[in-house]
Amino acid sequence: MTKQANVALVVGAQGVIGRNLIDHLSALENWQVIGLSRRGGTDAGRVRHVAVDLLDIEDTRNKLGVLGDVTHVFYAAYQDRPSWAELVPPNLAMLVNVVDTLEPVARQLRHISLMQGYKVYGGHLGPFKTPARETDAAFMPPEFMHDQQRFLEQRQQGKAWSWSAIRPAVVGGFALGNPMNLALAIAVYASISKELGLPLRFPGKPGAYDHLVEMTDAGLLARATVWAATEPNCANQAFNITNGDLFRWNEMWPFIADYFALDVAPPLPLSLDTVMADKEPLWRAMGERHGLAPHAYAEVSSWRFADFVFSWDYDMFGDGSKARRFGFHEHVETKAMFTRLFDDFRRRKIIP
Repeated sequence: MTKQANVALVVGAQGVIGRNLIDHLSALENWQVIGLSRRGGTDAGRVRHVAVDLLDIEDTRNKLGVLGDVTHVFYAAYQDRPSWAELVPPNLAMLVNVVDTLEPVARQLRHISLMQGYKVYGGHLGPFKTPARETDAAFMPPEFMHDQQRFLEQRQQGKAWSWSAIRPAVVGGFALGNPMNLALAIAVYASISKELGLPLRFPGKPGAYDHLVEMTDAGLLARATVWAATEPNCANQAFNITNGDLFRWNEMWPFIADYFALDVAPPLPLSLDTVMADKEPLWRAMGERHGLAPHAYAEVSSWRFADFVFSWDYDMFGDGSKARRFGFHEHVETKAMFTRLFDDFRRRKIIP
């Protein structure tokens, strides 16, 4: 007997998380995939893309109102704004528009997966309780991740579908034009440092070099996200999903420098968003000299996000044991993740 088909709607299909979700789902049997993004994409195999502006309710209704076969929503869309308080209206509105449009037509809807992060715990505000646990109390609003989860909790009452909230640490993966790509920012920063004959200098705040941090491999995150969406015991639960190891930049930074054959100099606080702003002509020249793929400098730049991560002069990690207790036991060594990602960037000719 043929299994019932699963139709995944991946919202935020061009980001680091969405791209890897689509790659994972398209490799599984019995899944059809629809990717939503503002830019759209190229259809291939069991994957088709839809370009949509989720802040435009009419566009959302026109594009999503015909997707009645969707069974699983994987929501990983994000709209950036200058301050964290300004993030609430657009990011809540996009989720509401998706659910309001899709729920009445998707009669076989079984699950909505919400991608979150450590902003749930206040990690972006300053030192917070670590390890962070899924049961930790919320803090004073505004915070869009709290509003999104509360919306799903209330909307799900009495419905046949369930929800899950997935909380990764900083995600490592491949995507271009993404505002939150730490691994690519490090790779470009290291490549330019080498081009200028400079050692690799940690640019973060004093103290950030020595505190504990963790990351989440995008492939691992994709597998955990689909697991939580399809495992009945995970219904209406939140999960921290991380690689499983902790590190300090004072150990990881020399490892990264060694990959790029660079010396390490003592840390010095630098705003990458400032010091890398004038490097586009140099990057174009590097591209010509090294035969790099013709990507615009803006597509490989995530300087504001790198500055944000390197500003954490406090511990930033969560307790990942709940996912293990519920049955997800995969892990990834973070050093191996960085090596694989840097190798991939070179293979794609994104960096020399």
